Amino acid sequence: MSKQSVHTNYGSSKSKEETFDPEIYPDNLPRAVLRPNEHILLDGIWRFAVDADDRGMRDSWFVSHQFEQKAHWPGSVETHLAELKQDVTSWKDKIVVWYEREFDLPKHINEEEPDNSLLQLTFGACGYETQVWLNGFPLSTIEGELVHVGEYTSFSYELESEVLRPVNKLTVRVASSMDADITRGKQESHVYKRGGIWYQTFTGAVRSVWLETVERNRLRTRVGVVSIIEDSLVRFNLTTRIHDPGSYKIKLRVYDVDKNADIPSAISEDEYPIILEAGQKSQRLVLDIPDAQLWSPENPKLYRLVAQLIDEKGFISEIETKFGLRKFEARGSRLYLNNQPIYMDGILYQPGNASYQQIQKHLYAMKELGCNLVRIHIAGVDPRIYKLADRIGLLLWVEVPSPHRSSTKSRENHQAELMRMLALIGTHPSVVIWSLYNEDWGAQDIASNPETRGYIINMYHYMQIAYPQFLVVDNDGWQHISFEGRLKSDLLTAHLYTPDLNHWKNLLDELTAGKLETVAALPLVVGDPFFYRKQVPLVVSEWGGFGFENYGGPQDDESRTEQIRLFKKELRARSIAGDVYTQATNIEEEKNGLIDFETGVLNVPVGLLASTLEE
Repeated sequence: MSKQSVHTNYGSSKSKEETFDPEIYPDNLPRAVLRPNEHILLDGIWRFAVDADDRGMRDSWFVSHQFEQKAHWPGSVETHLAELKQDVTSWKDKIVVWYEREFDLPKHINEEEPDNSLLQLTFGACGYETQVWLNGFPLSTIEGELVHVGEYTSFSYELESEVLRPVNKLTVRVASSMDADITRGKQESHVYKRGGIWYQTFTGAVRSVWLETVERNRLRTRVGVVSIIEDSLVRFNLTTRIHDPGSYKIKLRVYDVDKNADIPSAISEDEYPIILEAGQKSQRLVLDIPDAQLWSPENPKLYRLVAQLIDEKGFISEIETKFGLRKFEARGSRLYLNNQPIYMDGILYQPGNASYQQIQKHLYAMKELGCNLVRIHIAGVDPRIYKLADRIGLLLWVEVPSPHRSSTKSRENHQAELMRMLALIGTHPSVVIWSLYNEDWGAQDIASNPETRGYIINMYHYMQIAYPQFLVVDNDGWQHISFEGRLKSDLLTAHLYTPDLNHWKNLLDELTAGKLETVAALPLVVGDPFFYRKQVPLVVSEWGGFGFENYGGPQDDESRTEQIRLFKKELRARSIAGDVYTQATNIEEEKNGLIDFETGVLNVPVGLLASTLEE
């Protein structure tokens, strides 16, 4: 590289990912892909106001308004209302709140080349609808949205120098509602009221917000990874953001993170000439990783990717991330990881409003339980959970937070949420399964409406082509779709609940015999006839619930432990590919957890859910 090749944004952050020790280097940005630059967290106390009559836009609060209350960002609207001693349950239709604060203009890290960099503002997650103003000027996201929709994934704004001041005023309007057409997961709505398995809403400013200096022409912090383990090849899907069209090079280097050296050498590298137009573009690049070790729960081997975009003057934009090589697939009635059969010892996880520190404790405890898979149930979650699972060796089953009714609008919102999630979660070897829907929530007419089935089929086919590294479940638990006798799901999953051991045995016998009409709460397959005949793996993706109020199961840890042992033994005695015990921790009215929510301490013996336990 020529001497004039320089990083415009080198800072001290890069070294923070050279070790995995979270005590030494706190992982305080909720994203998987990092930049070697400085960032400034804007978390903390903001001025705050509830816009009860939704008059803030009309009265131009973004220009001037006296915000008399205060709230801590990040934090949910519900938390902020409670702190102000307002009735958290008082809003049942729509709520609008405003946040505002100042920040000093940061100096460019490379003051010699200020024209090659710009300031970027990123929200880790906020919503459901978010509008942002800087010094009274409206901002548009990099995707061109004046109003960002969604509340589970990050979004960014490039701050134009023309509107920046030595001291800058940042104003944010957040609107949310009980609309059943938006992606809600298990938060209450107009359709499903709070209580039982439906939880209080947790919306608004739920993740960190930060400033960073980035290059005008750069790689975005999103990397998709698809590995071909037979040839030790990795396909990297990168996204470029270009303001100045022209000729560029993309250079990839891969390092072995386990090899300690003062100056580590790349184990594989290559560069690729590319002509880029203005705007955003995805590009796939392939790299050979010789003698690569494969990632698995037993050996969560990770490599470090450093990707650089280099312009004709030698200016560099750099990102880095960890990745692993793995292959996860369904063959006939069994599941295979890296061409070896695997049984999924899973557990259902609903993190709710858990902090990342609590999530860390929960995941380590699930590993202690003997789980090799965690099903993150229909929720938006701190994205650092995926990095942690990569590191400690846990397979993850991810789900799109569902709308609560079936309509054209709900399907549009569902697809948009799916695409946002895929763009940011395609990096991780731990993520192996995706659910599009769960138990018909948001697809209640799946058995009768060809449009609903057609949408789900299209999304299933899209993911097969665009994201071959994942298995996809169309509608988890029951009412899977068959079209012309072909199941539009990589797994045939069932939710089976009973506290009675004999009934449990009968349910499992019916399931493995292919009796799809009566085994679960609703028929397991809808649409055209489907003849099981061991074509796809069977997974009991929810079972247990022992301890749930009025359920009839065991009410203390000792009897719960014994019942789990007996039920697990019956699962492993049959041709089933995996199971997911419900659930990891207590949450609101659901009192069936095996792990203490606050401390992460197990309430049952270590290894209880492992298939290697004595039977």
